[in-house]
Amino acid sequence: MKKLALATLITASLFGASQAQAADYVIDTDGAHAFVQFKISHLGYSWLLGQFNDFEGTFSYDEANPSAAKVNVTIDVASLDSNHAERDKHLRSGDFFDVEKYPQAKFVSTSYAPNGDGTGVLKGNFTLHGTTKEIAIDVKEIGAGKDYWGGFRRGFEGAVTLTPAEFGMDYDLGPASETVEIFLSIEGIRQ
Repeated sequence: MKKLALATLITASLFGASQAQAADYVIDTDGAHAFVQFKISHLGYSWLLGQFNDFEGTFSYDEANPSAAKVNVTIDVASLDSNHAERDKHLRSGDFFDVEKYPQAKFVSTSYAPNGDGTGVLKGNFTLHGTTKEIAIDVKEIGAGKDYWGGFRRGFEGAVTLTPAEFGMDYDLGPASETVEIFLSIEGIRQ
C-alpha cells in the first residue's frame, strides 16, 4: 500500500509540475509592446510600410512542451496606419480591405513545430477580407523572464509573406506588389 501511495504521489507531483509550466499570456498592446507591421513594394521602386494599431490576443506556452503552444489574435483592420491619411482611406475602401464589410482579421493557431533552437513554424487559420486560409509563420523566441512590476513576460517575433489576391483583394498594383510581408513582434504578460 505504501508503494502505491508513493507512486501516486510521484505521478501527481510530476503531472502537477508539467501543468505548472504551461502558462497563458495576454499580448501587451496596452503598453505598446506588440506590433503587427507590413511591408509591400510600391510599384517596384520603394517600400510602403505600415501597421495595424489596434489588435488583441492571447497565447499559451509551455517550455517543457512547446509544440502545445496556442495563439489567438484579432486585428481591427480599420486601424491600418501607413502614415499617410489619404492612402489609408483608400486601403480601407472596397478596393482593398473593405473595412465596412470586413472589420476584423483573425488568426487562430492549429499547430506549432519547434526546431529545438528557439525557432519554429506556427501554423493556423488566418481570416482576412472574408476568406480563411491556413498560413505558416516563421517564429523566433526573443526571451522570457520577470518584469519590473512583479509579473512575467515572454516575447516572440514572426514573419510571413501573404498574397492579398488569395484573400480576395485583387486590386492590381503591378507584379512587384503581388505579395506583402507581415512582421509580428509579440510580448505577452503571463496571467
